[in-house]
Amino acid sequence: MSGAGGTTAGRHVIRADDIPVDAPRVPAREAAEHELSKPMYHENDPNLLQRGLDRFWDWVGGLFDAAADNAPGGPVGLAVLVLAVIGLAVALWWRLGTPQRSTRATDGLFESVGTRSADQHRTAAETHAAALRWNEAVQERMRAVVRSLEERALLDPRPGRTADEAAAEAGRPLPEHAARLRAAARAFDDVTYGGRTADQRTYLTLRTLDLELGTAKPLLSGTARGATG
Repeated sequence: MSGAGGTTAGRHVIRADDIPVDAPRVPAREAAEHELSKPMYHENDPNLLQRGLDRFWDWVGGLFDAAADNAPGGPVGLAVLVLAVIGLAVALWWRLGTPQRSTRATDGLFESVGTRSADQHRTAAETHAAALRWNEAVQERMRAVVRSLEERALLDPRPGRTADEAAAEAGRPLPEHAARLRAAARAFDDVTYGGRTADQRTYLTLRTLDLELGTAKPLLSGTARGATG
C-alpha cells in the first residue's frame, strides 16, 4: 500500500531529485583551486597570468559540470579530472619556472660586494664546470663575458646592469655577435631567476662565445652609424 507520504509498506521511496549530484564535485574543485592558487603561479606576470587563470577556470568549471551530470563512475570520473588539473598545474610550473625573486628587473649581473676581473670569473666558471655545477658555471662565464667587454672599454662599467642590458649594449659595437649575446643573457636569466637547469652544452656554447669575443673587432661608432644610415 502506498500512502500520501510517499512510502511503500513502511519504506521511504528515494526520488531521483533527492540525490545531491553536486556534492562530489565540490571537494574536487576546491583541491584544484588550492593547487593553482599557490603564489608560484602569480609572481612572474600577475596581470597576464590572472587573465589566463580566469579562462582556465571557466574551462575547468565546464568540465566539472559535465562530469557531474554525464560522466560514468561519478566520483571516480571527478577524481580523474582532478588529476588532470594537477597535471596542468605541474606543466604551468615547469613553463614558468620556480620564481626566485619578485624584482628581476632590478637584479644586477654582478654581486653587490667586491669586483673581480674577467679572468677571475673565467677561473671560477671552469672550477664549477669541472665539478659539473653547470648553473654556476654559466653564471660565472656570462659575468666573464661582460667584465671582459668592460675591460676593453666596449661597455661602460655600470652597477646594477642586467644580463639583458649588457647583451643589448654590447650588440651595437659587435653586431655579428648580437644574437648570441642575447641567447647567452637568456641562459643566464633562466638559471638565475627562472629556476631552470643548465647543462654542459649550454656552458660550452657560452665559453666559445667568450673566447671568440676576445678576438672580435668592434665597429667604431662612426662606422656603425654609416652602416645603419
